[in-house]
Amino acid sequence: MSVRVLPAVPDLESARALSTLLSQLPDAEPALPVADSTALLDTLGRLAAESLDEVPEVVLVHERIGPVPALDLIRELVLRFPAVGVVLITADTSTGVLTAAMDSGARGIVGLPLGYDALAERVQAAAAWSGGMRRHLGSGGDTLYTGPGGLLVTVTGAKGGVGTTLTAVQLALAAKASGHSVAVLDLDLQSGDVASYLDVQFRRSVADLASISDITPRVLQEAVFTHETGLGLLLAPAEGERGEEVTDRVARQVLAALRSRYEIVVVDCGSQMSAANAVAVELADQALLVVTPDVIAVRAAKRMVRLWDRLQIRKAEETVTLLNRNARGTEIQSALVERVTGTRVARTTVPSHFKELQSAVDAGRMQDLDSRSTVKQALWGLAGELGLVATDGQPVPASGRRKRAALDRGALDRGAVTLEFAGMFPLLLVVMAILWQCALWGYTFSLAGNAADEGARAAVAAAAAGGGAQAACESAARSHLPNAWQDATVTCSPQGLVWRAQVSADVPVFFPGVNTGWTVDANAGAATEGDAP
Repeated sequence: MSVRVLPAVPDLESARALSTLLSQLPDAEPALPVADSTALLDTLGRLAAESLDEVPEVVLVHERIGPVPALDLIRELVLRFPAVGVVLITADTSTGVLTAAMDSGARGIVGLPLGYDALAERVQAAAAWSGGMRRHLGSGGDTLYTGPGGLLVTVTGAKGGVGTTLTAVQLALAAKASGHSVAVLDLDLQSGDVASYLDVQFRRSVADLASISDITPRVLQEAVFTHETGLGLLLAPAEGERGEEVTDRVARQVLAALRSRYEIVVVDCGSQMSAANAVAVELADQALLVVTPDVIAVRAAKRMVRLWDRLQIRKAEETVTLLNRNARGTEIQSALVERVTGTRVARTTVPSHFKELQSAVDAGRMQDLDSRSTVKQALWGLAGELGLVATDGQPVPASGRRKRAALDRGALDRGAVTLEFAGMFPLLLVVMAILWQCALWGYTFSLAGNAADEGARAAVAAAAAGGGAQAACESAARSHLPNAWQDATVTCSPQGLVWRAQVSADVPVFFPGVNTGWTVDANAGAATEGDAP
């Protein structure tokens, strides 16, 4: 039985050396190496979405892989793809590194420089473990690669005061109302307000998990507050300075733990970039950027999107922008926001009706917002657009979320192209009609000029032969005109030693034979020999 091996190696030289050794292993089918953690996760996710049988048995992770550190990457791979054997390639084979790798979920380590025997032993051991795990879980079953278990949605504000927390809370409430298990993580670490919006008094926060290396379900349960609505809340620290304790490593562990327990995790990232919320945006299945219809907010959104792109956190086309506090009278609409930011703007826009929110906001009980509120209706509609509320009332399977999101993006793109073409089609028809009419005008002028020239020559020849020059001129001119132009007027007359022929032809409108009075005049002359008649 062949063993599929996917190497993740950061540089070309190491990739070549590893591929050469892998090609020598018996029954090994090495795939093309991937250069970073993002490409590795995307490749495995794509293979799992297409067919679970296509996922490789062994993944080799080089110690210098990035941007996600190797041990954190291994931990995430084990959570998302539990039946894949992961092997760490490292120059440090000490007991400490081995212990850390095993704690992360690796099936072994291979020392640098690479050797055939050591590599073959570890690959075969990892492949055997993978085969046993797949048989245990049930080969080909959907439970084999369920991912971390939950859909991760981040909500980020282009700037402060655009409605980020309100949006995050209402999305979570909508998902909970549809029957999902939902957690809200407040990663606005210095000024998080999720607790204020839901009237919560709780001592624990995400900062309390910073010193814990292994976040077990019991540890997570102690830090998460279960709200009266059923939402699980992991709050920002009350002391803003403690936000510095929540590093990117902590954020990865916390997100992995939440996703393993909840079907949907909504993260309020605030409007300030930190290592923690950068990790959340990078890992998100849906990244929402909230903007209001004013120049300052749109510019801030553009800066945020460019920052994400420079840091290789997220591409603009993978981001959904929500236009909040929208009104018909505002000059800035969805199309302009989409053009400026390069993101996909949500079909749903949230109206500017703060009076509907004021009593719920002041009371700190956003869960009591009236169902007739247009703001609530819009945000719950947005939840459906993002896939947080299934149309049939059933939870969205984890394995199908990314695929469905990709299909939705493709459908939206195709729809946008269709609308743009439909809008341009009348203009294209007008341009084509003008060009065709110009072509007919030029063709008529060419016919008239040629007919006049032939008529003048025929008149000179007839005059030299002894008579009938006028009739010969007209006959020759008409014989060189197509049937649709036979209504042309032909005039021939001698002027001194020159016979002049003038042809006035009607220019057809779109089709030959359809005339509206437009004419072109062409003149030609031919000199006679001897005296003029």
